[in-house]
Amino acid sequence: MCLYYKQMTPRRRIKKINGLEYWYEDTPYYNPEKKQTRYHSKYLGKNVNGVPVKVRTEDTPGPSISAVPKEAFTHGNLLPLKKIIQELHIDNHLSKLASENEKETILALAINRILHPVAMHLISTWYEESSLSLSDHKLRLTSQAISTLLSDLGNSGVPEKFMQFLIQDLGTNATLIYDITSLSSNSELISLLEYGYNRDDLDLPQINFSLIVDTNQAIPVMYDIYQGSIVDVVTLKHTIIKVRSLGVRNSMLVLDRGLFSQGNLEELVREDLNFVIPASMTLKQVREILTESQRDLESPQYLKKYQDDPIFVKPILFSVHGIDIAGFCYYDPKREQDERNLFYIRLHDLKQKLESLKVPRWRKPEDVFRECTGNFSNYFSWQVQGDHFAVEIRNNAVAQKVNRMGKQIILCRGSLDWEECLTVYRERDYIEKIFRSLKQDLKVMPLNVKKESTLRGFLFVTFLSLMMRMRLLKQMKDTGLLEKYTLDGLLMELSKIKKIRLVNGNIITTEISKKQRTVLDALGLCA
Repeated sequence: MCLYYKQMTPRRRIKKINGLEYWYEDTPYYNPEKKQTRYHSKYLGKNVNGVPVKVRTEDTPGPSISAVPKEAFTHGNLLPLKKIIQELHIDNHLSKLASENEKETILALAINRILHPVAMHLISTWYEESSLSLSDHKLRLTSQAISTLLSDLGNSGVPEKFMQFLIQDLGTNATLIYDITSLSSNSELISLLEYGYNRDDLDLPQINFSLIVDTNQAIPVMYDIYQGSIVDVVTLKHTIIKVRSLGVRNSMLVLDRGLFSQGNLEELVREDLNFVIPASMTLKQVREILTESQRDLESPQYLKKYQDDPIFVKPILFSVHGIDIAGFCYYDPKREQDERNLFYIRLHDLKQKLESLKVPRWRKPEDVFRECTGNFSNYFSWQVQGDHFAVEIRNNAVAQKVNRMGKQIILCRGSLDWEECLTVYRERDYIEKIFRSLKQDLKVMPLNVKKESTLRGFLFVTFLSLMMRMRLLKQMKDTGLLEKYTLDGLLMELSKIKKIRLVNGNIITTEISKKQRTVLDALGLCA
């Protein structure tokens, strides 16, 4: 049966969705069969000064544009970072230490390191293409202006004051993870740059960059830089003094094995600090404790369960100048098997590589050997036959290595049981991720500045970037977004949200897709 629909005069209305207003046109019609008036609804555009404006975007194609766009600015990827700046009071702290122009420039530089790190002479172009440039407070971001600002920052006490404000504001007195890394540069004008133990195996002078992370906040709260040749023992001592000066008291330091030494332990005990640190086999006393513990380490009395897997835990004592430090000897059978497999595969592959390697006549064989084997050199004996290596695996060295696999001694000063001690230590993997982010994501290496003061200012900006990036990662993890996106993938999706300047001067935001709305809602953001 054919139905007759009688069309009537359309009417326009404004509908409010998520705090934003949109125009719709409702065309009524009469359905004789149902004897009712129904409506066809048509979307007209966003309400801009009482006028519907539809802007075509990648996710919301439209047949027409009722207002002609003049310029587009990247906007959506700035939203989570701006919120974090407010949540951590970064802007408030900087306002106490710098002028408005300096503050906004510092924040723009820090945001750039996260979104699209570029050389100084390109930052102005990036800024002009982002919605940051729509602010009434225009920034002058020439290379010279940025370099001058960074140098002024490096010569000032702003970084130290900022960290003091931050720690006091956050009430940092929690578990603190401390570690140190190397940052390299080929500059010849920076006195801090010296040759030392380079953790990235780069043949360049370096500075040592130490970092303290507040595990409750999941962000770095303090950093320091030292000359590249200064050993970790000295940097730890200076860090302890600095932590105390910033008002941190009832905290626990979680340290890496590289910081384990008699001198560091004495310093930590002398300063009455609580700490967790894995013991290194370089000390005779540690080797003796492990040998003694292994005799009955697999006894049922030491059997525990950790994260659904069996583990053996034996309490031990480590003596430092007559002061006993408690600790635990752990044996993880599952970890032992994993370590064995990786070790044997690496050993096998290196042996094959050495035997197939042709030794150039102009090179010293020992240099070629060490270059090929790295820290596995102790597991091989070798000689040169013709222009090739004849290689044997050193059984005793391998047996000693394998015998210690799956076992570790962790010292703990403070009121932690075996499970808390192990959990706290394993959480320090987080700082390794931070260092990777510092070097890879924020493009801090190699350092490309000419003056020490500029270097110090640049590292402060990078520190701010690191804080924001790690806080965003935590928010993504807490909201489940990390299961669907990488951090860069999430920012790329949000970057599709633009600010549009129309030919009449009005500024509007492009339509938001369902996917983008899900992200914004999860992070509590409004476009």
